[in-house]
Amino acid sequence: MKNFLVHNDEVKKEMCSSIGIKSVEELFQQIPNRARMTSLDLPEGYSEMDVQRYIKSLAKKNKTEHTCFLGAGCYNKFIPACVGQIAQRFEFNTAYTPYQPEISQGTLQIMYEFQTMICRLTGMDVANATVYDAATACAEAILMAVRIKKIDKVLVSNSINPEYKKVIETYTNANGIQVEWFENLPNNTSEYSCVLVQTPDFYGEILEISPVNTLLIICTDISSLSVLNPVECDIMVGDIQTLGIPMSFGGPSAGFMACKEKYMRQLPGRLAGRTKDTDGNQAFTLTIQTREQHIKREKATSNICSNQALMGLCATVYMSVMGEKGFKQAGYLSAKQAHKLSEKLTQKGIPTLNNKFFNEFVISVEDSDKTLEKLKSSGIIGGLKLDNNRILVATTEMISDEDIDLYISSI
Repeated sequence: MKNFLVHNDEVKKEMCSSIGIKSVEELFQQIPNRARMTSLDLPEGYSEMDVQRYIKSLAKKNKTEHTCFLGAGCYNKFIPACVGQIAQRFEFNTAYTPYQPEISQGTLQIMYEFQTMICRLTGMDVANATVYDAATACAEAILMAVRIKKIDKVLVSNSINPEYKKVIETYTNANGIQVEWFENLPNNTSEYSCVLVQTPDFYGEILEISPVNTLLIICTDISSLSVLNPVECDIMVGDIQTLGIPMSFGGPSAGFMACKEKYMRQLPGRLAGRTKDTDGNQAFTLTIQTREQHIKREKATSNICSNQALMGLCATVYMSVMGEKGFKQAGYLSAKQAHKLSEKLTQKGIPTLNNKFFNEFVISVEDSDKTLEKLKSSGIIGGLKLDNNRILVATTEMISDEDIDLYISSI
């Protein structure tokens, strides 16, 4: 703790002497008086006990005990207690990005294990060690497809998450790429570098994907792959928030990107690999580094500065702890509760507008605001308002039968 102690007068005098001044005040003389603050309008200091008491009083104002039916890309999933405990261990606590990749073996091994798990879930050949989020992953996948096909026109489904749309528009506009949004996929897509479809889409609908004669990018809910077969495609992207990462008022999270092996060198971000060192022992290293920090800028695939290594760590621990059976069970329960809620709502005269869905669906109501306010008065966050007559509702394994009964009786 020595480095964190306040400097005493003797230390201050020694520091000033070493740079040729007599006092700390002399150090700041070059700053004009008009730009200097004479005093801070702050109250007297509190004791640690008083600060704790005050912070707790503020925390009590947060209503955190509501039953949550929110979704739209961020979900209230069960997280085993050991995920946070392992992620906070001192071995990972200060691990940033492995600029000395041969030394950061623990971080690199986690990246490698994460990539392997993503490949197993998606059925793809190669995965990177995360990007910022699903929105970034969608945009980066489009840039990747444009580099591969050398065509600056892309087709994107209009039913993807609105936040993903905004990021795609920002990326493509800056790169001179023309985006066409579609409701119904045209028969001939050869004039486009790629087709991007989200399934389940923003509204929870599981889409039937028609064959395309260009690159196909699928954005998916990674947890849906616990019960659904992955769509055959060229590039698959999505968010990993449902893999052991709390909602945290909307972030942080992380995105994943996976692709066929022949497109591997166009995949942005970090890719960790496993090899052997000179002594024949297992070793991990960054195998492909296509970032501008590692190679010539004009040859870089992305200007992504880092990856979400801590989020990837949490996801890897979560998948390891849950295992294949636990992961499938969580997905099955999420879907089961969604369909149970949908059936009961339909029986009550509140129809579901989806044909096929995993754990998220849209309901039709007379007044969205009144419906959500009514549910809120019963301690329920009833979903996301889409418009005056539609609400997007999601369930996870955290929703019990009692929660569903309360929803039905309160709506």
